[in-house]
Amino acid sequence: MKKMLSLAAMLAVISYASPASAELKIGGDAITRVRGQFRNSSLRDAGGVYQKNVYQDDIKYQYRVRLKASADLGDGYFFKTLIANEEISNGGTPGWSTVGNTNGEKFQLEVSNFYFGRMMAESHYMIGRLPLNSFNNPIFDITLVPVPTSFTNSGIYAVDVPVFQWNYDRVYGMNYGTKVGNGDLNATLVVLDNNSIKEDTTINTGDGIFNDGYLLHLSYKTTIGDVTFEPQAIITLTDAQGASYQKISPNTFGANATIPVGKSKLGLSGFYTACKDSKGATATTYDPTKTTQDNSTILSSTPANVDYSGYLLRVKGESGPVMAWVDYNRTVDKTPAADVTYNNIFVWAQYKVNVHESALGSVSVTPTVRYRASGRDIAGIAGTGHNNELRTELWASVTF
Repeated sequence: MKKMLSLAAMLAVISYASPASAELKIGGDAITRVRGQFRNSSLRDAGGVYQKNVYQDDIKYQYRVRLKASADLGDGYFFKTLIANEEISNGGTPGWSTVGNTNGEKFQLEVSNFYFGRMMAESHYMIGRLPLNSFNNPIFDITLVPVPTSFTNSGIYAVDVPVFQWNYDRVYGMNYGTKVGNGDLNATLVVLDNNSIKEDTTINTGDGIFNDGYLLHLSYKTTIGDVTFEPQAIITLTDAQGASYQKISPNTFGANATIPVGKSKLGLSGFYTACKDSKGATATTYDPTKTTQDNSTILSSTPANVDYSGYLLRVKGESGPVMAWVDYNRTVDKTPAADVTYNNIFVWAQYKVNVHESALGSVSVTPTVRYRASGRDIAGIAGTGHNNELRTELWASVTF
């Protein structure tokens, strides 16, 4: 708490700096939520052995505070940052604190994203930890988590906005955007990981400086009549470390579309990803007692012929206080030898009640329902299982 107050005090002091300094604008939000969590599963492993459902229903009391700051440096130059929590504590979600024993949990604020650059009439550029807006754009979800990290209710899936929740909705990169025709073209060079280390005992030997993971994210946003259309692609330029596999180069392409329907709007998204890497790896081994020169603890992994492909489809509707969407994801994974198909259906539905709204901020209450149904089919084994999760939540939010 002392750390949090110190950060807030520092930002307040800077914001009232002398007129010769850039004016720092401060805002943010604070949210509390009560979550009911209900899980069930029926699973069999690759050998057909039944795995008992060990998950229990639960109610969690959680909260989150974020501070946002921006500075106009003049002549189009700017700086923006988000100060937030990025810890996982008391069985909570990243960025959220869950009430612990005797209310002894801690909530600390850290620099989550920051970026600076210049906005011009026809173009812009920026560098830093860039926000992704992945809550509304699932291209990074299907790219980074095409295969579940584990087929359990504690695993991470391509649905349920995993990049927004588990990767803090940001990447380090360099972005350039310019107007082309009737739309805006954006290109972002993303540094996904930093694995160019020299030690012979690691899996990262052999590629030198190009063993870092680099992605290129391309998008073009335009309007066709009343429809907003945004085709996108992610091209992996060098081998990268994924959530389930390492030393891989997946590529993803697809589009988002937004269609106005009276005072409402309909959103459609579709993305396809594929990866074939004969020199990929799986089952990374970690040694917490050993630290390499880039502060990595990766020691070794099992070589694998990584071969998977999958897609994610979304239909989203927004009308006044109501927002809901349905995701469907299907991924076929032939790594290493097993032929496994994953199917995920996910629903997010919420109703936002505005209690107070003004130029100074807002107060709202938002009942929310989140439901994920996941299935797994292993070739040659019948009834290999499903696991489902229902979350009922009540959010109370204030923005300032």
